[in-house]
Amino acid sequence: MTAFHIRSFTPADTQGVIDLILSIQREEYGIDITAQDQPDLSEIPAFYRSGTGDFLVAEAKGRIVGTIAMKDIGADRVALRKMFVAAPRRGQKNGVAQALLNALLHLARERGVAEVLLGTTDAFLAAHRFYERNGFILVNADSLPSTFPRMAVDSCFYRLTLGARG
Repeated sequence: MTAFHIRSFTPADTQGVIDLILSIQREEYGIDITAQDQPDLSEIPAFYRSGTGDFLVAEAKGRIVGTIAMKDIGADRVALRKMFVAAPRRGQKNGVAQALLNALLHLARERGVAEVLLGTTDAFLAAHRFYERNGFILVNADSLPSTFPRMAVDSCFYRLTLGARG
């Protein structure tokens, strides 16, 4: 497997991000969703880069092979969104998902984020195990703040409390 690197999203990445995310959602998991159903994908800088938010990509040989984002939802909290890794790049031996999460959590800590929340679907079982291995705790939807951007397909929710800045 070729090397990859994690970097900040640039507008030139838009189509690669959309292609990766839609292929996973639609082809792998059979979720009936389009790019139009996810307007944040066409407005990544405006949607994710306010406050403590950001959007990162994993790139290998000029292709987007992974994405992760955090959306500032106020009160030193972010919502982890759009964590997707191309099928050939998944798994611990490849390290793409872990590198994306580590980079995002590093940024979150630097920016004074106290809590990371996320929603996912019942179908993403490997993702559930991944989040749990990284210290995320399953929480009830009723415990989420009103500012949490819940997606219609979300059915499982997780929380990670971060340590002090630094």
